Amino acid sequence: MAVEAVVRRAKRGARRAGNSEWLDRAARIGFSGRGLLYLMVAFLAASIALGRAGQSADKQGAVQSLAGSPFGTFLLVGLVAGLTGLGLWQAGEALWGRTSEDNDAKRTAKRAASAGKAVLYLALAVSTASVLLSGKGSSGGSSGQQESTWTARVLELPAGRLLVVLAGVALVAAGGWLVARGVRRKFEKHLNTGVMPAPLRRASTVVGLLGHVARGVVAGLAGLLLVKAALDYDPQEAKGVDGTLRTIAEQPYGKVLLLLAAAGLAAFGLFSLIEARYRRL
Repeated sequence: MAVEAVVRRAKRGARRAGNSEWLDRAARIGFSGRGLLYLMVAFLAASIALGRAGQSADKQGAVQSLAGSPFGTFLLVGLVAGLTGLGLWQAGEALWGRTSEDNDAKRTAKRAASAGKAVLYLALAVSTASVLLSGKGSSGGSSGQQESTWTARVLELPAGRLLVVLAGVALVAAGGWLVARGVRRKFEKHLNTGVMPAPLRRASTVVGLLGHVARGVVAGLAGLLLVKAALDYDPQEAKGVDGTLRTIAEQPYGKVLLLLAAAGLAAFGLFSLIEARYRRL
């Protein structure tokens, strides 16, 4: 009985921690930071489509562009705070679970996904903080260069080709999930639409749909390029976000397609800003 009482108290404490106000605030700051980041990536993608040389059209390029802009330090401080906030919120979701989810299997899967997102957001926060502290852009290269390096290392491992193919298939699956989520408007259930002005509610549907579809298409193409790199045993074919967007630009009508992709990524940035205010947490 004593053990059961301890377990019940631990669960109550976990629920209180998971529903804490500071985690909510951290998440909302995080959605604002994510929105800023995607708007910058969209701007860089549009620059590529218009033939302007510049930073890589990925998160690293966005951070470098922010670092070199007026008020760059202020923007980077806000971005670090936002990414850290999202990371802490996802870590809280991973540790304490989704209290609104009744199905144990789904709750476990969502906790695992939250743990992965927490690692990604916190790693990007650390990377952004290093740019802020150094006072200059990161020298880590674009996501495409990093992708090629990691792909080359994995291909050298036993069963390396299989691992890279599986990673590519996972990216394609994630892209398909994002597209389906956008088309089916599943994102709306996470918004507190009841308190949103009618014009903003309609706008959130449009930018949410376009944004999720654009993210899904880019992720799916990156996955296909990763699979091709494994089958051809050529790490240079593996692309990150920047490389995938440049690949789009090289296709027939590529500039138009890339401008559409940039508009979609910008839409997701705007949707993230709406989430910062109206997301159910």
